Amino acid sequence: MGDEPETPLPNTVEEPLDLIRLSLDERIYVKMRNGRELKGHLHAYDQHLNMVLSEVEEIITNVEIDEETYEEVYKITKRNLPMLFVRGDGVILVSPPIRAGN
Repeated sequence: MGDEPETPLPNTVEEPLDLIRLSLDERIYVKMRNGRELKGHLHAYDQHLNMVLSEVEEIITNVEIDEETYEEVYKITKRNLPMLFVRGDGVILVSPPIRAGN
């Protein structure tokens, strides 16, 4: 009786990747290296955090130094992509959708 492993409920989070699993077919936020941010619908992922996203909004933030004033200038570039494969080694953070409390 007590020796059998418990099976996790379908909507519970026991391991970090469970949170990603619960976000399948949802719109997620992904922060990448080099100032890149993605928002899109998650279709697939693996244990390396390689992901397939659709309807992706990509935001790239570059910091440049003004040669005259030596101040930081932030340059933001946005684009929309219908489908994107994200390589997991560039992922810093994955945020699931905000769900209303029960």
